[in-house]
This record gives sequence, C-alpha cells and structure tokens, in this order.
Amino acid sequence: MKPDTNTDRDSAQLEALGYSSNFDRKMSLWANFSLGFTYLSPVVGVYTLFAFAFAIGGPPMFWNYLLVGLGQLLVAMVFGEIVSQFPIAGGLYPWARRLIGRRWAWMAGWVYLWALCSTIAGVAVGGAPYLAQLFGFKVGQVGEVVVAILMIAGTTALNVSGTKLLARVAMFGFICELVGAIVVGGYLLIVARHQSFAVLFQTFGLGNGHYLPAFLASSMGALWCYYGFEACGDVAEETPDASRSIPKAMRMTIYIGGFAAMLVCLAFVLAVPDLNAVFTGKDTDPVVTILNTAVGPVGLRAVIAVVLVSFFSCLISLEAATSRLLFSYGRDHMIFGSTYLSTLSPHTRVPVNALLFAGVVPALVAITGLFLKRMVETIVVSSAAGIYIAFQMIVLAALIARAKGWKPRGAFRLGIWAWPVNVVALAYGVSAIINMAWPRSPQDPWYSNYGMIVVWAVVFVIGLFYAILFRPYERGDAPEGDAHVAHLQVAEETSKNL
Repeated sequence: MKPDTNTDRDSAQLEALGYSSNFDRKMSLWANFSLGFTYLSPVVGVYTLFAFAFAIGGPPMFWNYLLVGLGQLLVAMVFGEIVSQFPIAGGLYPWARRLIGRRWAWMAGWVYLWALCSTIAGVAVGGAPYLAQLFGFKVGQVGEVVVAILMIAGTTALNVSGTKLLARVAMFGFICELVGAIVVGGYLLIVARHQSFAVLFQTFGLGNGHYLPAFLASSMGALWCYYGFEACGDVAEETPDASRSIPKAMRMTIYIGGFAAMLVCLAFVLAVPDLNAVFTGKDTDPVVTILNTAVGPVGLRAVIAVVLVSFFSCLISLEAATSRLLFSYGRDHMIFGSTYLSTLSPHTRVPVNALLFAGVVPALVAITGLFLKRMVETIVVSSAAGIYIAFQMIVLAALIARAKGWKPRGAFRLGIWAWPVNVVALAYGVSAIINMAWPRSPQDPWYSNYGMIVVWAVVFVIGLFYAILFRPYERGDAPEGDAHVAHLQVAEETSKNL
C-alpha cells in the first residue's frame, strides 16, 4: 500500500498547486540524482575544457573547482527550498512564476531555454572529436559539426522512449562516469604522476605577472562544469515524494559530481608530462597526451569509450530537462505551439514534440559553430553565461519573495540560514556572470570579446519583443506570485495527511 499512498500524496500536493499530471512517476531518488549528475557530468566538463583552462591558468586552476562548487552549492540550497514547496515539472520557469509572477517567469524560462539549447550544442561539439578519435579518424570543424548533429539525433531518439528508459540510461551513465573518474583519476595519480603537488600553488609567470586575471579566466572550466543539479527539479512530476527527494538529489549532485570533477582535474594537472609545451601552445590537446603517455593507444581508446558514455548520457539528460521546460511553458499557454509542446505521448508518457524541439534547435546552434574561430570555447562560454543568468533570476526572485513575506513551507527548509545563503548565492552568481562576460582579448576581433554579451542582449530583446507583442503570459490562468499565500500551507498539510 505504500506506493499507492505516496502516489496519492504526490497527486494531492500537485493538485493543490493547481495542476494535474499524466507523467509516470518512475524516477527514484537515485535515478533523479543520476539525471542531475549526468547533466552536470564532471567528466564532460573537465575533458572538454581542461586544455583551455590549463593553458590560461596553469595548475592552480584546479582550485576553481572547489570555489565554484561551494558557490553552486549555495544556489542548489536555494533551489531546494523552492522545489520542495513547488515540485512542478519545468524547474526554473514554474519556480519563477510562483515566487514573483508570470512576466518574470516568462523571461527566466526564455533565457533558460536558449541556454539549454546552447549547452546541448556545446556538449555535442565537445564530444565529437572524442567520437571521431575512438573510430580512428580525424575531422575538421565541418566534420565535428556533422558528428555533433548525429550525436544529438541519436540521443533524441533514445529520449522519446519514455521516463523508464531515461531513468535507466541516467543510472547507467552515472555508474560509468563515476567509476571511470575514480579509476582513471586514481591510476593517473598513483602510476602516471609527473608533477608534484607543489605545482598547484605555482603560477609559472602566467598572466604577465598579474596572476589573478589568469586565474579568473581559467575558472571557465569549473563554471561550465557545476550546473545540472536543477535538472532534478525539471522532472519533479516524474519523481515520487519529490518535495523530499529532489532537494536531496540536488545536493548529492554537487557533492558527488564535485568530488569526481576535482579528482579528474587533479589527476590531469599532475600527469601533464611537459608543462611548458601546454603553456606555449605546442601541446594543444594535453588530455590526449596524458592518456597516451599513461595508458598507450589501446588504453586511450578504452578511456575514450567510457568518456563517450558520459557525453551521450549528458546529452540525454539535457534534452530531457529542455523538453520538460517546454512542456511546462506549453501547459500554461506561455509560448507559440503550446498545445503541441504540452502533449504527452499516449504510449511513453513523455512530451515528444518538445523533445524534437530540444534536438533540432541545438543542432542548428551547432551549425553556427562553423562560423566561429574557437567553436567549442565560444559555444560553451555562451551557454554557461545564459544558464547563470537564468539561475540568478531565480535566486533574486527568491530574495524578493522573502522580502514580501515568503516563508518556505516544503519538506526542505534552510531556517535561520535562508537569508544569508540566499544573499551570498546571489553575490556569487552575479560575480560569476561578470567574470564570464569580462573582455580579455583586446587584440582579437570585437566579437571575441563582446560576442557573448551581444548574443544574450539579443536573446533578451527578442524575448521582450515576443512578450510585449503577443503577451503570452495573459493566456493561461495558472497560479502565479503566490509563494507567500497561506492557502499553500493548508494544501501541504492536507497532502501530508493522506
């Protein structure tokens, strides 16, 4: 009888929040955590941007993974309070709607949507060279884009198979990625270490005598690595006892994902055979150099095979998060094509049309990489900036709601720490956005320094134009701006008693 009781309680809580759901609640705590972990994907983050971050900041760039992890943990705690009270599919969009209102929610969801699409493209183009190398052929920029599109197409096909398969793939990806990180990281640290731990505190003259700018620039690797925990909330209506499970899964994502990322990064830093070759640009792919030196060509292919599991599971999790956001948007009639985006397949109980959008649009973003000088880095930085902007719109919304009297009523609460955690999380997030947007290459064309700012300014302008012209937020009658309303407390108590 316990599963039926839990289902009744989840349904009652969702009904009290103004919704009914036809999703299958087949995603356990560990499966939900695995979704967040494979979206955060420490292996994908480190393998994609290690060369970029290490060449700029040298060995001390490792400490960024600790600092950024602590900052994102604060953000995850704020999100945990929100999702515990509002376990609604779509994550950031419905949270913003309940904390402040539909207009704020429209823009937060809009920014988050395009940031997710950019992230999917970034992961795909970042994984394309590894897939090509696994099969023993070299590809140029055009080839990488073609491979990236094929990867997106394949993961989209898997995603439409349903929540049960999504949960299994996420769990399989988590196990492979964590075991791979521990085995590869441990082997490199024990058997293939070329540098002493002292190099973690040496700047090697990087930054022309002013190391702080170089250190901040190298933080891009960690900044891109530490998001994905919010995906645990995107599938809230597919997770039993979501109010308790999801905040816990978010924190587990940071703890375990952060450990894996730091282990892999540390192992790579200490296993670099020739530091100067990386700093001077002679060695442009230190990850391949490290693995070739440590395990040889056969071992390299075995490691790459495990890494590719991480890339594919990351893409699947990203597309799932994007489709649930679109479903939530569509259910509230907040976007063009709402009826199609909010339709669930009668067979798999997933939003197939939204999943197709989550595959086609990122593929188009990947194609734009053909016109970029530094394709992977540009797409990655742009996607990370968009995610952080969307995150801080929610953190700020929580702060505004608290000022209006919101007292979180979910199963997870920060209590007396709520205000300081929220304030510090906002300060951290804004600082991270400024760091990413800061122009650092005056010798390069203007778009290398200001392209990302221009891109997100355009996204904002288009979103505002769409909102003003079509007023999508006036179409539906879903609840909004009611986080502090007393009736939600009554509804929660009612659901607890079932």
